[in-house]
Amino acid sequence: MSRDLCVGHGLCEAVSDELFAVGDDGVTRVLLAELSDAQGELAAQAVAACPSRALRLEQ
Repeated sequence: MSRDLCVGHGLCEAVSDELFAVGDDGVTRVLLAELSDAQGELAAQAVAACPSRALRLEQ
């Protein structure tokens, strides 16, 4: 999660509000560090949905 690139579109939160939340400052926060397989799939969808490319998955 790059705070410098995030502009708070909220598309990641729309994909999964259990994984992401847009703060009062307009920047997204990642809520979990460890993901289940199902959560990993949602995270991948959120990465693909982010128009500012502020998200990435690390193995």
